Parts: sequence; C-alpha cells; structure tokens
Amino acid sequence: MSFPASGARLPRARPVKKGLREVLDVLMYDIIMKKREGGELTGDEIEFFVKGYTEGAIPDYQASALLMAIYFRGLNRRETADLTMAMCNSGRRADLSAIRGIKVDKHSTGGVGDKTTLVLAPLIAAAGVPVAKMSGRGLGHTGGTVDKLESIPGFRAVMDPAEFTEQVRRVGVAVVAQTGNLAPADKKLYALRDVTATVDSMPLIASSIMSKKIAAGADAIVLDVKAGSGAFMKDEESAFRLAETMVEIGNRVGRRTVALVTGMDQPLGRAVGNALEVREAVAALKGGGPQDLLEICLALGAAMLLLAGRTVSVEEGRRILTELLESGMALEKFEEFVAAQGGDPRVTREEGLLPAAAISEDLPAPRSGYIGAVRAGLIGRAAMLLGAGREKKESEIDLSVGIVLNKKIGDRVLAGESLAVLHANSPERLAKAREIALQAYTVGDQKPEPKPLIYGTVPEKIQT
Repeated sequence: MSFPASGARLPRARPVKKGLREVLDVLMYDIIMKKREGGELTGDEIEFFVKGYTEGAIPDYQASALLMAIYFRGLNRRETADLTMAMCNSGRRADLSAIRGIKVDKHSTGGVGDKTTLVLAPLIAAAGVPVAKMSGRGLGHTGGTVDKLESIPGFRAVMDPAEFTEQVRRVGVAVVAQTGNLAPADKKLYALRDVTATVDSMPLIASSIMSKKIAAGADAIVLDVKAGSGAFMKDEESAFRLAETMVEIGNRVGRRTVALVTGMDQPLGRAVGNALEVREAVAALKGGGPQDLLEICLALGAAMLLLAGRTVSVEEGRRILTELLESGMALEKFEEFVAAQGGDPRVTREEGLLPAAAISEDLPAPRSGYIGAVRAGLIGRAAMLLGAGREKKESEIDLSVGIVLNKKIGDRVLAGESLAVLHANSPERLAKAREIALQAYTVGDQKPEPKPLIYGTVPEKIQT
C-alpha cells in the first residue's frame, strides 16, 4: 500500500497515534467529518478513500459513514467526476486503441423488456461503426444482455482481450461478459450501498454507471435513461437530473456523452424473458417487431452514428439505419456476429432452436375496456417469479421462461381476452406469477392519453 495521501484535512479532535492502522483511521475520520459538515473533498481525498476501501485498508464501518454523509450532503460536479475516475482506475481498463474508428458505447439504466443492445449492436456495426461492448449479467426481473445472448445455442460470451479486439476488427461487433476486474471499486461499494440504504443517491448512481462505461474503453457514450414505474428513476424530473449528471461526467473526463430520457411505465416491446426477447430482437432486425422497440433503437442508434462521426445529423442516421433494416444487412450482421462467438446463426430462421418453456398459459382480462396501465415493475416481478431473473447474483435463471404481452396501454380488450401469455416450466411458479401479472394491468372505460416514448435529450440539441 502507498497510504497515506489524503490531501488537505480538517484539524483533528484527537492526537495522531503511531502505526499505519491508526493513521488510516485518523485520515478517514477527517474525510468523513469534512463531508458530514458539507465540505468539498479534494481529488486526493477521494482517491485515498476509493483505493483504501478497494484494497481492504479502510473498514466497512468507515466507508458506510462516508457514503451516508455523501447521501445527505451530496457531491458537486468536480467531486462526482473525481469519484468516477477513482473507481474507473481501481482495476483494469480496456484498451480499444487497436480498433480503428471512434468506438461508441450504449448504456441503459435498466428497464423491463429492454433488449435494445441485441438490435443495436449488429445494426450499428452494419453501418460501419465498430461496436466493442462489455455487458453485465442481469440481477432482477430478467437476465442481462449476456444472459439473453447465451440463450442462443453455443453462444460464447467470454473471450480474452486479444480475441475480443480481433473479432471487432474482423466482424465489426463483439459483445462479451464484463470481467470482475473492470472497476472493482464500484462492485465493492455498490454491495455496501445496497445494505446501508445509500443506493438512491444521484452522484453515487452516476459515478457507478460512468466508472464502468469509461473503464470499458469507449470514445463516446450514448445513455438511455429510463423514467417510469419499471425504472430506477420513477419520474421524468429525476431521470433528467441523472442524465445531466452523467453527461457532465462523461464530457468532463473527455468522453463525448449524450443521453436520451425514455419512458418505462410499461415494458419495452412485448417480450419479457431471455429467449423470448431474442426472438423479438430478431423480428426487429427483420424490419418488424413492436413499434416502440424499433423507435427507441432508431433514436439511440442515430445518436451513436452522430457521435461516431458517421453522420452529420440524427435524421441522416435514422435514414441509414432504416435502410439497413429493410435491406436485410442488419440481420446478416447479427448472424455473422452470433456465428463468430460460437452461436448458431440459424436462430434467425428456426425459432425452435431457442429454448422454449413447457407451459404456456393465457392471462384473461377480468373485464372489457381499455388498458390504462401495464405496470412494468410488476410484469418484471412476475417474470422473475417464473425464473427469468436472479434474486441474487448466484441464482440460476431459466432462459426459456417469461411473459409476452398481447395488450399494452391504450389497447381495447374484451372480457376473457388474453392480456398476455405466461411461459413457465413450473406450475407452482406459474401460479405465483399469474397473480402478480394480473395486478400489473388496469382496465378502464376511457382510452388513456398516450405518454411520449422519448421525453427528451441531454443536451437538447441532440434531437431524435
């Protein structure tokens, strides 16, 4: 260890003791008190804390105290950027310099039925922009992007850095599982935040997300910040504040960053569940699929092409991407990408190659009327009860199960008509999920006013 080096400190209320352990205790005591009293932490103090906690020199009780002080006192923009980079530099950083061109990453803050990466990765690569993406596994309602791809027979999501880089240069796209040594400070701090009621802090959320994105090596970043009942940010105002914070961090540390704030009051698309979402992504790559999924992919993709310098406007980007979908070139790139990572590309033509649940059951509407709400959070919970998601990181998931929505907000439904189809392998799990899924739906006499799919962008001039 190279401690201590914590920058300027408040006057101590107790004498310095001898020994490294005692010195570290005093330095952290001063940092905690400084933030508790509303002071601004220096870059050295932030780095001292992140390095010390990651290496085990700072105990949980002191780290918890500082996190709680940050929760109540906040961090300014400079402090947030310093925290982000300290976490980013806590482990290995991906080096994508061997890949020609501007590498643009896309990150979603999480939502129900969000399979946009499955569509965007091959679509953007087909447009001539390299996609070198590291994705995590899911925790919650469904698997992550890597879990979904692994529902394709033979798909391999783990490869060494040289192989990863070579595939991007050769194919134009690779999607691999995020390694544990990428921003390890974030992993350790998030676990502590999860048990100390400090998850819901804007600077801590923003630095957590951006530390991993920056460590992943992209030159530019497009953020999809979800707002609504199925998102971490439940309202539009909070989502915009998070988007602005993350865009500020990215630009401050030299990554051109933009964000779209998008709706998550109901699931995106119709499929929720790993193999089910792969089927829907394939349909979108064929130029079909749900309109809301297609619209979000075009908006995010147009922003990615703009940041990569491939286009001069989002309008041009949307036109190029639409042509790639209609011509079949995006689907061809998906097949090439899947084959390169050991998967069976025939899944685009033979749906039976994807895992399928043993039981499928319709969820009947309790009355006639219009669908007023499809609470994404409850649909996600029902999917997890079926086995589509992990309650804990070590939980096994069932790639075949999930929910396919037949009715969404604004649709007319008759009593007894199918609201959704539940795909299950366990009658016991099905019974629990059925009850939750039914609670997700509200049926009324009046057709509701539609909410926007895209609330806006940060900065505003990135019009989509």
